[in-house]
Amino acid sequence: MGSLRIVFVTGLSGAGLSQAIKSFEDLGFYCIEHLPPVVLESALVALQNSAVRDVAIALDVRSDGHLGDARGAIDRISNANDVKVLFLDASDELLVRRFSETRRRHPLLEAGSVREAIDADRRALASLRECADVVLDTTNLTHGALKDRIARAFVSDGPVRLAVTFLSFGFKFGVPTDLDLLFDVRFLRNPNYEEHLAPLTGSDPEVGAFIEGDPSLEPFLSKVTDLLQYLLPRYRAEGKTQLTVGFGCTGGRHRSVYVARRVMLGFRDDARLTLKFEARELGGAA
Repeated sequence: MGSLRIVFVTGLSGAGLSQAIKSFEDLGFYCIEHLPPVVLESALVALQNSAVRDVAIALDVRSDGHLGDARGAIDRISNANDVKVLFLDASDELLVRRFSETRRRHPLLEAGSVREAIDADRRALASLRECADVVLDTTNLTHGALKDRIARAFVSDGPVRLAVTFLSFGFKFGVPTDLDLLFDVRFLRNPNYEEHLAPLTGSDPEVGAFIEGDPSLEPFLSKVTDLLQYLLPRYRAEGKTQLTVGFGCTGGRHRSVYVARRVMLGFRDDARLTLKFEARELGGAA
């Protein structure tokens, strides 16, 4: 049984708590939402006996003490674990707009206006804000920017990487349903019509040399690489954590395998990416 690294996620209603929990999930944390403080210690005992080490917990902080005191629960477990508190804030104007646009009911709105409920929320959470290790104002943050801020604050190796899978497949077997981007490479010369190349794959040097002899190859590789260099940072900025780029030929054995590998090699030095190659029709991954 080892100690846990715990981030308590708290803040104003409407400031992005659910989105923050999703961000922690993408970063590999085990996440719990709306946990009553009274059962916090029991939950942690169960987690300590598991393989889980990084945990993000959104405590139920608006139960009027009937389900336990959040600040007291955090203080009690801080000595035995690595504990941090994240508090999410936002401007009153944004919070009013969010509750108006989503037609959600503010949890403290019993009588009066939404602004009065927001004021009451700020007062109730004042002690949690004071003890927070990180306070993030989400007023002008996109979902992607929020995830990046969380990664920089709570993940030791920096912002989360974008996991990119370069996948080869054969059109005759159908287009994979998990593709984000698709490129058709059937315009390239087909090695399958060469008797000595047909049994080989796009990973074999002989097949690669044959495809490289097609004058259409290098312009295509250049344009695809330029497009991906433009798109990948923008996907990361919007909070995307995984992307599958498909390259299809007729049988998924020669051209698509070779091209997918070539394009992937062009990004091997980008520390912001985690790369994987998968040959769908050949059953291979790397």
